[in-house]
Amino acid sequence: MLGPDAGTLAVKTFREGVAAKVGHDLVIEVTRWKAVVDGKSVTMEVDPSSLRVRESRNGLKPLSDKDRRDIHDNIEKQVLGGRSIAFACGAISDDASGVTAPGELTIGGITRPVSAALARTPDGRLRGTIALRQSDFGIKPYKGLMGTLRVRDEIEIVVDVPARVD
Repeated sequence: MLGPDAGTLAVKTFREGVAAKVGHDLVIEVTRWKAVVDGKSVTMEVDPSSLRVRESRNGLKPLSDKDRRDIHDNIEKQVLGGRSIAFACGAISDDASGVTAPGELTIGGITRPVSAALARTPDGRLRGTIALRQSDFGIKPYKGLMGTLRVRDEIEIVVDVPARVD
């Protein structure tokens, strides 16, 4: 089994809109998740309340602790609303360059096909980025300042896990 003790799962968001320069591009870490790899299959469950801002980029000023709490509350209450998140793949493809895991991602009861391509690194890990559109899963991207600051619909999921699971 894999989880936060062995790897990282993060979400990158990007800002847009007329007031984009006052917002921040964010790296949000998933602090509670578990993945089970069994032969050529993998299943993953994510605790939607465990997303925490780990890094902010750009913006006019650094994020305060209050800003981080407000972002967490917005994600939990307005964006995800406690909806479950899960990934399932039954046909992992593994070769010298990496792993490809085509499967289905479910967020709040909406399931879409997703393929995770993770490259092997010299330090024995698998790393990759998966691009998603929030709206494909029924999520309205966050808007602030009367809609002049928005989170872009396209986000990135960044995965970094050990290449071997014992």
